[in-house]
Amino acid sequence: MARSTLLRHDEENNHATSAAAGRMIARQHAKGALRRTIRSYRAHKYAIIMFLPGFLLFLLFHYVPMYGLLIAFKDYKLTKGILGSPWVGIDNFRFMFSGHGLTNALRNTVVISLLKYVFVFPAPIVLAILLNEVRLVAFRRVVQTVSYLPHFFSWVILSGILFTFLSRSGGLNQLLGLIGIGPIDWLIDPEKFYGVIILSDIWHSIGWGSIVYFAALAAIDPTLYEAAIADGASRWRRIWHITLPSITPVITTMLLLSIGHFLSVGFDQIYNLTTPTTSSIGDILDTYVLRRLLSMDYQLGVAASIFSSVFGLLLVIAANRLVKWYNEDQGLW
Repeated sequence: MARSTLLRHDEENNHATSAAAGRMIARQHAKGALRRTIRSYRAHKYAIIMFLPGFLLFLLFHYVPMYGLLIAFKDYKLTKGILGSPWVGIDNFRFMFSGHGLTNALRNTVVISLLKYVFVFPAPIVLAILLNEVRLVAFRRVVQTVSYLPHFFSWVILSGILFTFLSRSGGLNQLLGLIGIGPIDWLIDPEKFYGVIILSDIWHSIGWGSIVYFAALAAIDPTLYEAAIADGASRWRRIWHITLPSITPVITTMLLLSIGHFLSVGFDQIYNLTTPTTSSIGDILDTYVLRRLLSMDYQLGVAASIFSSVFGLLLVIAANRLVKWYNEDQGLW
C-alpha cells in the first residue's frame, strides 16, 4: 500500500515537473515571438508609418459608419437617435419584401445587371485583344485615348450629351432621317431604354476597363506567338489558343470582383437617364433606397442596402467556389 502511494506521488511530481517545464518553454516561445515581432516592426517602421494614415482613413470612413446599420433593425425615430429607437428585429425586412416597390426594383436590377454582364463586361476584353493585334502604334494610341475619355466625365455631363444627341431633333435622328427612318424617342420609349443603358455604359467604360487587359496582354511571352506562326496558325487561332488562355486568370479575377456588385448596376447612370415614361423599368435597387431615404423611411433604405451587400457577398463566395472547383489555381482565395 505504501509502495503504491509512493509511486503515485512520484507520478504526480513528474507530471507537475513536466507541466512546469511546458509552461516555461511556452513563456520562452512567447517572449521569442514578441522579440521577433518588435524587431520586425522596427525594421519596417517607415512602411508602417506610411500605411497608418490610409488605414485610419479607411477605418474612419468605412467601418465606423457601419454603426448606422443598426437602423435596419429598429423603428428609427430621428428625434430619439439610433440607440434610443426601439428594436423591431427583422420586421423592416419583412415589410420591405411584402411590397412597396422593392419587387419591381429588384427585378429591374437583376435584368440590367445580367445584360451588363453579357454585353458590357466582355467589351473591354474585345477592345484590348483587337488593339493588341493592331501593328500601327499611332492608330492604337489614338483609339485608346478616345476610348478612355468618357470615363473622366460624370454621368451628369454624359446624360446631357446623350439627351441632346438622342432627342427627336438630335444628331442620331437626323442621320437616320437621311435614310428614311423617322425620328425615334430613344430615351422616352421603354422598349429602347435598356439598349440605351447598355450602349452608353459600353461607351463610358470600355476604354478604362481595357487597361488591365492591356497589361495582361503585355505579359504574354512573345515566343509563343512566334512558335504558333512557325506552325502556320492563323491570327484567330493565335487569339483563341494563346491570347485568351493567357489572360483567363485576369478575366476570372475581374469577374469575381464585379460579382460582388451584382445588385449595384450604376446609380448615377440610371438616375440621370431615367425619364418619367421609363421610370417603371428604370427603377433599380439604388433608386429605391434613395426614395426610401428621401421619404424619411431610413430603416427601409438601410435594410435594402444590407440586403444588397449580403446578396453580393454570397454571390462572390459561391462564384469563387465554383471557379476553384473548375480550376484550383484560379480564385480570389
